[in-house]
Amino acid sequence: MQVNSIFEGIEEEDISKMLKCFEARKMTYKKDRTIVSNIVNVKMIGIILSGTANMERYDYNGNRSIIEKLEVNSVFGEVFSRLESGISVIATSDCEVLLIEYEHIIKRCRKGCTYHSILTNNMLKLLSNKIVELNKRLEILSKRSIRDKVLSYFELLANDNPKRSFTLPFTYTDLADYLSVDRSAMMREIKNLKEEGFIKANGRKITLIKY
Repeated sequence: MQVNSIFEGIEEEDISKMLKCFEARKMTYKKDRTIVSNIVNVKMIGIILSGTANMERYDYNGNRSIIEKLEVNSVFGEVFSRLESGISVIATSDCEVLLIEYEHIIKRCRKGCTYHSILTNNMLKLLSNKIVELNKRLEILSKRSIRDKVLSYFELLANDNPKRSFTLPFTYTDLADYLSVDRSAMMREIKNLKEEGFIKANGRKITLIKY
């Protein structure tokens, strides 16, 4: 099993003991299957061990918003969400998920496990990281135009690569839902950005030239 950041500082041998103590369950899901249907009602923490998933929400008109892309080692659950109803986790590929009941983590271990406090501290760090990522998304969504939303998102991804090149983690359909914009209008803006020399694009591979 891959060591997740939630287990940072805990020996592999202790992780196995801890998962048994916490009665953790390993589940597999096929692509497009629902992992969690309403995250605020599920008192568990999920860890993506393999594959990918999206955290999604539908509004009253049936419009989908993608809250977050979940990849290997991503953590999800009520404590990591925006505490809104209607948020679901959907597998975007075949994936394997580790589920741990939240109650097992927040309660003091009856066996006095030395790694329990380490795991709690790791959870607080992850929660802090989630807040930072959410703020980044809110900053992108606050942009007034589709063009500015696209460029802001591309800038965010380009900052992680010295060559300013990256592969979009979403399909273009999912990207439109992540940015909460119309897909056709977004694709027109991306085409305009290419023609105006702001970006180079080959499928989902993007190079941000200027912003």
